[in-house]
Amino acid sequence: MSKIIVGPLMVLCFVGALSSCTEKDEDANKPAAPLAKTTITALVWAPDWPEEMHQIAAEFTKENPQIEVNIQFMIGDSVEDNIKPKIASNKLPDFMSVNPNAYAAELADQGILTDVSKSAAWGNMLNSLKADWTTKKNKHYGISGGVAATLMYYNKDMFKRAGIIELPTNFDEFLIVCERLKKAGFTPVMWNGGFPNMLGNGPFSFGFANNIVVDHPDWKQKISDGSLNFNTPEVADIFSKIKLVADRGYVQKGYMNTGYDEGIKLFVEGKTAMAFQGTWAAGLLMNGQGFKTGTFIAPWNVAGKRVVPVIGNETGFAVCETKNKEASLRFLEFMYDKGFPIQQNKRQNIPPLKKMAGHVVSDPQITEYISKVEKFPVRGGLYYLFLPASTIVVLHSLLQDVLDDKITAQQAAKNLDDSIKNEAQKNNK
Repeated sequence: MSKIIVGPLMVLCFVGALSSCTEKDEDANKPAAPLAKTTITALVWAPDWPEEMHQIAAEFTKENPQIEVNIQFMIGDSVEDNIKPKIASNKLPDFMSVNPNAYAAELADQGILTDVSKSAAWGNMLNSLKADWTTKKNKHYGISGGVAATLMYYNKDMFKRAGIIELPTNFDEFLIVCERLKKAGFTPVMWNGGFPNMLGNGPFSFGFANNIVVDHPDWKQKISDGSLNFNTPEVADIFSKIKLVADRGYVQKGYMNTGYDEGIKLFVEGKTAMAFQGTWAAGLLMNGQGFKTGTFIAPWNVAGKRVVPVIGNETGFAVCETKNKEASLRFLEFMYDKGFPIQQNKRQNIPPLKKMAGHVVSDPQITEYISKVEKFPVRGGLYYLFLPASTIVVLHSLLQDVLDDKITAQQAAKNLDDSIKNEAQKNNK
């Protein structure tokens, strides 16, 4: 009797299990359930390509009609200054620009930023960029905007007319070039006194690379634990060089009021011979009006020492842990897939992706520049990647105060040292 009873039970159980498995397989093959009508808020840093950002959002909504994207642009001098008030007021956007630094990593570890490691965008990002977007707890919190470097753009026609044949290879030679340009009736270089972000990315980052990084292989760890001394003649020299270029009249008139867009315009319109800018603005700077643009490594080294270039990650994008996370992840994927050529073909920077959908354009000189500096044995980083968030704000003020003769370069070095040590002490309690 027992065998007669068990047999049908086993068959029934098997059929039930098979039915259950079939249902699960069918569920797995079903497309994801459509989202309810959703509006995501995107807080973005896109000073060079606001129109393209709007276009990407519009194209995304065409493909995803249930999702609208409310674009809000960051303002001011730093990404972090835009994020902090949002967090403090509990008005977190759904999608936002972030820098791959300690501040953003902490937001990820606190559960404010979503781990994007399962996204196609993360899988397609260049492996060389991923470490900066990974926290100590191994969370992957953002996708890079590109391979970033600051460099010197120059007007080839002005250099030729000033009789400059060889490009400068150290800071003393750079000053000589500036003097020759000035005597030829040209404004040698554009200084963004009204947008200290670029003074930080350009001459400060290069000064730090050539004065500090070159002698401290473990500089990143020392900044983190507060053991790197910034109250030194070498750090003061970083500020002094920036001031010296201005004091000698090598910069444009009214430079302390020159903002980001105006600075780029001055170079593009042929009103300055050089611009200390980033690869992220290549689409504008490499297409000057009536002249050809060249590039070279900013020679912030002393004679006899090899220059240390600056290279790193561009500001990228992250998804916040909000009720609209799923919709925001879809937008992130679109930005780095079908939407990517829209921004890339305007910016012509170095893409952060292994493979790209559609036809994309990168300026060949910028591509060659990055390929060259990536081979340098010693390289520095962009200041927003290694300074504490609050110190970034402090640095902006210090740069402007030195240029305005409110403090000396030595005082700036001490104040910078105080800020970094205070932050290290708070973070390492």
